[in-house]
Amino acid sequence: MSEERSSNGQKSWLNKLMQSFAHEPKSRQELLELLHEAHHNKLLDSEALSIVEGAIQVSDLQVRDIMVPRSQMTTIKAGQTPREFLPGVLETAHSRYPIVGDSNDEVLGILLAKDLLPLVLKPEEEFNLKDLLRPATFVPESKRLNVLLKDFRTTRNHMAIVIDEYGGVAGLVTIEDVLEQIVGEIEDEHDVAEDSYVKPLPSGDCIVKALTPIEDFNEFFETEFSEEDFDTIGGLVMNHFGHLPKRNEVVEIHGFRFRILHADSRRIHLLRVTPGNAN
Repeated sequence: MSEERSSNGQKSWLNKLMQSFAHEPKSRQELLELLHEAHHNKLLDSEALSIVEGAIQVSDLQVRDIMVPRSQMTTIKAGQTPREFLPGVLETAHSRYPIVGDSNDEVLGILLAKDLLPLVLKPEEEFNLKDLLRPATFVPESKRLNVLLKDFRTTRNHMAIVIDEYGGVAGLVTIEDVLEQIVGEIEDEHDVAEDSYVKPLPSGDCIVKALTPIEDFNEFFETEFSEEDFDTIGGLVMNHFGHLPKRNEVVEIHGFRFRILHADSRRIHLLRVTPGNAN
């Protein structure tokens, strides 16, 4: 009897889904309307609807729409020693770094951060950065994201260097950048828990949500930032920039160093804070 009810339930669900799409959409707009109707009828939950909409949108976007601009790229010069470039690697905590020659237009290859582990056991004098380089992938600014994602999957690359129409480096793009257009922001080991505003790091720095109330920031860091003009630390930081900052931009306020980890076209989301002597 339970199997019969289960079978009827499955048929009922399939019938509802088929009825929702009984009218074949003739345009993308009609398709989106059908998807929203399916969501309204509880055939698709909000998360599934968002992912489908993101997947559809990806085909309309180009690499230039989401790339990290050249000015914000974190690179390592081929002639640098570990003592010179490791502080930057520890601070940015990326998994991949473009290795460049005399300028960012001369990309020699990609360094994986995990390939630096032998430095723990090997003397710095025996270290040769060029021996660790992986080939770099180059893509034009105009490449569509759905095609790029397919290429990433085929080649198993996770980063590509973006080239402008003159052959110069315009920026870089990662597979995570593309996937975030579909599924939303992907959390990593530096993300702060939902029930917290601040996540301390072993280096002494902290990852801080931009929405952290200034009162809570002052309590955690024992500072005395004013709460009169701004409610959140993100608002205070943006005011000191004088514009909406992008990823990796840095500002110092009363001895504290604030670096933007994540921001979109409307607001700051995540900061990396290096404590100092606040006034």
